[in-house]
Amino acid sequence: MHIENVFASPVWSEDKPEFIKSLNKASDFYVKDARKRNKSWTKKYGDFGGVHNTVSVTRKNDFLDFKNYIGQKAWEFLDAMGYDMSLYRTWFTELWIQEFSTKGGGHQSAHIHKNQHVSGCYFLKCSEKTAHPIFHDPKTGARSTKLRMKPGLKEILLGNDLIHYRPKPGALIIFPGYMEHEYSVDHGREPFRFIHFNLQAVPKEIAKDGI
Repeated sequence: MHIENVFASPVWSEDKPEFIKSLNKASDFYVKDARKRNKSWTKKYGDFGGVHNTVSVTRKNDFLDFKNYIGQKAWEFLDAMGYDMSLYRTWFTELWIQEFSTKGGGHQSAHIHKNQHVSGCYFLKCSEKTAHPIFHDPKTGARSTKLRMKPGLKEILLGNDLIHYRPKPGALIIFPGYMEHEYSVDHGREPFRFIHFNLQAVPKEIAKDGI
C-alpha cells in the first residue's frame, strides 16, 4: 500500500561551533544586565527556578553575523516547506538570550510562539546535565487517541508525541513557530545559556530590510 506522511512538521538542527566564542562573549554583558534587573526579585524570593531573559539584541552589532546566518537559514527552511519565498523576506521579530538560574529549578512550560513563522535556539552553554528542549506533537487531535509505543525504540516515528533534544554547545535548532515546546527542569549543576529567536516572512513590498 502506498503511504504518505501528510502534515509533517520539520525540525532542522546542525552544529555551528564557530559562533560559540564570540556570542558567549557578546552575551555576557546582557546576561549580567538581566540578572541585575532581576536582583530585587531574587533578593526577596531567591533565585531557585529563575530564568533570566535579556533585552532584545536584534539590532546589536555583536550579533550581526549570527543574525544574517539565521535569517538565511529561516528563508531556506520556509522555502523547503514549499512556500513561495520569492514573495517574502525573513524578518526578525525577536532575538534575545536566556540563562537559567545556577540555583537550579529553571524551566519553561509548554508553549508556542504565536504568529511566528520560524523559531529557534542556539545553545551557548549546556551539557548532558542541563535542561533540554522537548517538542510536543502539534496535532492536538492525535493526543486524544494516544497509544503506548513499542519498547526500546530510538528513532523518531509518527506515533511519538514527545521528542527530546539533547543539545551541546554550538547546536542550532530551527522549527515552526506553531510547534509546542518546553524546557525540562534544570538542576543547576552546570551553566545553561542559549539564544532564542523568532522570525516572520514579510511580503517584499512592505519589507524595507530583509533578514
